[in-house]
Amino acid sequence: MTDVTEQSAETGAAGGSFPELLRLDEIDKNLFRGSCHAGAPLRAFGGQVAAQALTSAGRTVGADRAVHSLHGYFIRPGDPRRPIVYEVERVRDGRSYTTRRVLAVQRGEAIFTLSASFKEPEAGAERQRSAPVVTPPDELPDPYVAWAASDPEGYAQSAAARTLQMRFVPAGSPGLPPELPGMPQQFVWLRSATPLPEDDALLHVCALTYLSDLTLASTTAMHLQSPRFRRQEPPRLTLASLDHAMWFHRPFRADEWLLFAQRSPSSSDGRGLAIGEFYDTRGTLVASAVQEALVRERRTPPEG
Repeated sequence: MTDVTEQSAETGAAGGSFPELLRLDEIDKNLFRGSCHAGAPLRAFGGQVAAQALTSAGRTVGADRAVHSLHGYFIRPGDPRRPIVYEVERVRDGRSYTTRRVLAVQRGEAIFTLSASFKEPEAGAERQRSAPVVTPPDELPDPYVAWAASDPEGYAQSAAARTLQMRFVPAGSPGLPPELPGMPQQFVWLRSATPLPEDDALLHVCALTYLSDLTLASTTAMHLQSPRFRRQEPPRLTLASLDHAMWFHRPFRADEWLLFAQRSPSSSDGRGLAIGEFYDTRGTLVASAVQEALVRERRTPPEG
């Protein structure tokens, strides 16, 4: 479980670029070691853990096979002060498909587990859901500018702008699809802040895995932030990624703008479900993501 309570832009901080964020040392065959920054105080950012686990799996697969899906479970909070060891199991190498399992370990205990499938490309008939027509990213404000102005010291320490760029599409913007009852939604443009190598498809996929964990959990709790649910003292939310799945449909570049269209169809039993789709600026559906998150309200007990 990766706690993202009051998740700040520090999640995009340490390292300064995706090649650095995803760098791993190969310490033995099928064994890798990496380090992750915090997403919340003393909690490793789950998106980076998942992206490094996928990187380790990809390092054991030939370049002719691209990852098409991943399924991960966050088991324990990772400690950003300690390295993480990734143990890769080569489950299957078939004619067209390759399967890998990865166990992320700290202090001898599993903190995350990942299954990933890779395949050779093949031709076939295509179709896709149409992309929503929203305000383009170059017409939206940069949230990091406001952050730098209000907290220059924190912004300088995080170096978030060197890692990723984000643009939030305001609710009610022209072109947004109508929000269905009981299904809050948000739309965010995302990309790497620095160019990535053109010939490293695995790096782009792992960078998108990192980016996909930034806002899905918050989508599950949007109903708790609406005026209908506000109190005089707004509850402090605890959000934590429980599991995460992705499907990669078509080639893309993570250093070009991608629209993350997110919706949450359910929240109950202290858990919320969010689904998301990534579209490039041409409207091509390149990836989908689903996440279940822990959603809890933490209220301050009354004085006296």
